[in-house]
Amino acid sequence: MIAPAGIRTRVPVPLRFGDGFTTPAEIVTFTGLADGKEHLAIGLGDVSGVDVPLVRVHSECMTGDVFGSARCDCGPQLREAVERIAEHGGWLLYLRQEGRGIGLYAKLDAYALQDTGLDTYAANRALGHADDERDYTAAAQMLGALGAPRVDLLTNNPDKAAQLRALGVDVRVLARTGVHATEANLRYLHAKVERTGHTIDLTPAA
Repeated sequence: MIAPAGIRTRVPVPLRFGDGFTTPAEIVTFTGLADGKEHLAIGLGDVSGVDVPLVRVHSECMTGDVFGSARCDCGPQLREAVERIAEHGGWLLYLRQEGRGIGLYAKLDAYALQDTGLDTYAANRALGHADDERDYTAAAQMLGALGAPRVDLLTNNPDKAAQLRALGVDVRVLARTGVHATEANLRYLHAKVERTGHTIDLTPAA
């Protein structure tokens, strides 16, 4: 049984993306999160009007989310998730777990190793890290504080659903995100499929 978290503040923040998409949002902060980090929940659409909210658990990616790095698909996934959740009603949980939990500097070190031929997971291991060091206890606490014990989860990562279910969250449906493949991130996406079972369809179009 995980310890409960509390809601600290609720702040309305209008969101605007570089392609012109806009939506109102409510950003929620918390007390009592297990890892002590400043994670955020972003309420989108008619959250109170849906029986089961659509939820995206998105780990922070400064290079992709902020600077538009083409080495990953994080920025496009974030943009897609905001629009889909706004249409359905639900929450985007923005977790401060850069680089699959290894931190920003280590992630950039891993990029340098990837340039020598290692894939993203082998690069993490070469730096003394696990393939994926993220823990979703805080996400489960946040959903509890938000009154969302049952969710539809927007993800391609089976580990997110497995961890949330083990933490007591009722994950009803797994909804895949789109495929945001580019020449720069294709090797990275293939590694996610082959190493950790991400449900990304990378079959070339006929």
